[in-house]
Amino acid sequence: MVTNEVKLTEFSHGAGCGCKISPKVLKEILGSSYDNFVDSNLLVGHESSDDAAVYDLGDGRALISTTDFFMPIVDDPFDFGMIAGCNAMSDVYAMGGRPLMAISIFGWPVNSLSAEIGAKVIDGGREICSQAGIELAGGHSIDSPEPIFGLSVSGIVEINNLKKNIGAKVGDTLFLTKPLGIGVLATAQKKKVVSDNDHNIAVKQMSSLNDIGAKLATISGVNAVTDVTGFGLAGHLLEVCRGSKVAAEICFDKLPLLPNILKYIQNDCVPGGTVRNFESYGKHLSNLSEVQKSILCDPQTSGGLLISVSSEALKEFTELMNSNALNLKSIGKIVKQIDGAETIFIK
Repeated sequence: MVTNEVKLTEFSHGAGCGCKISPKVLKEILGSSYDNFVDSNLLVGHESSDDAAVYDLGDGRALISTTDFFMPIVDDPFDFGMIAGCNAMSDVYAMGGRPLMAISIFGWPVNSLSAEIGAKVIDGGREICSQAGIELAGGHSIDSPEPIFGLSVSGIVEINNLKKNIGAKVGDTLFLTKPLGIGVLATAQKKKVVSDNDHNIAVKQMSSLNDIGAKLATISGVNAVTDVTGFGLAGHLLEVCRGSKVAAEICFDKLPLLPNILKYIQNDCVPGGTVRNFESYGKHLSNLSEVQKSILCDPQTSGGLLISVSSEALKEFTELMNSNALNLKSIGKIVKQIDGAETIFIK
């Protein structure tokens, strides 16, 4: 079988983080009243829907542990491996940490896709690990109906520098480090209407590490950080609001978008994950147009960091971003809740 004749996205029913279980269904699955063992050294668990688990090592440092995997969002196997690995490591960076090592999670339909293609996926994972300065140290593989790849990543962070998706304060300014629209472009690819240039821009973005998160960790006025993935900007911002007991205002016209996203939306390239996301949390959003819904609820894969920054830290934050070639503009503000509701208002 010749690698360049195979289109990986034709072997999966979902694409990237767009195949995540919807927030509504996930809440039901995780809503068990089972009496868990409580470990006092566990600093961050599943309670706040944060990006990774964090464990106190007892010496001022904490271990970060996360896992993420999905089905192909691109046809090229090497790119798929890089994107899936980059997406998994983003959780460590979102906590303010740096990765230590990674273990692969690999499912492969051995009767329909060759081992040669599978090897290229693993090589893509090795490449992004190398860029992050860590080793792909092992893993586990199964014969599965659809191709699956991802990483389990261990990281380290100084506890004083730990960032969470809770802690946003009224008056904070919101920033996003990568443009939105990945889910739309992935759907356009499946429909074979995406341009080569737009596709290449998306692949480059999804393969870009969110390692700025480790540098953000030293700024105390960065009050909350999370990465934007399958639940879309609105879903992950809602988690910040819920955990921080605040609301948010988003300036829609200031949102960074990938090229030609509005054109693809007009051509009905809206993923099913967008609909599932809106059905799960749309009641917490102010009235949206169909275009606004298609952007705010669009499932991202290896998306950017959503950052809540105090006014006192804005100067230091801006200097850090500029020194790392990230010229970010504010996308909104953290505001007070109305009647105790964690609502996102779109302006």
